Amino acid sequence: MLVKVLKSKIENIRITEANLQYIGSITIDIGLMETVNFIEGEKVGIFNITNGEELYTYIINGERDSGVIGLNGPSSRKMAVGDRIIIASYASIDSEIAGSFKPAVINAADY
Repeated sequence: MLVKVLKSKIENIRITEANLQYIGSITIDIGLMETVNFIEGEKVGIFNITNGEELYTYIINGERDSGVIGLNGPSSRKMAVGDRIIIASYASIDSEIAGSFKPAVINAADY
């Protein structure tokens, strides 16, 4: 049987830009993506610590070492530059190994 578990997470990171004129997605610095094993096009949940909003979208690569966390399209109306967020992705894995699976997690304050 497969169960859904947390795969990757960036905690306590601030939104650096918002682009309403883009169709959708979140832009993340590719260096940060590699640190937590996010991949371009992957579905992620975005949970806003500042205002309680949450949404789901997909990732696009941001410039390496830019620190960019950019909301694009409609999501930029639910969250604002400067808001603190959590970005999380999930994976379906066999229940027999789920108990020993360790997600990749970073706290932006430590990065």
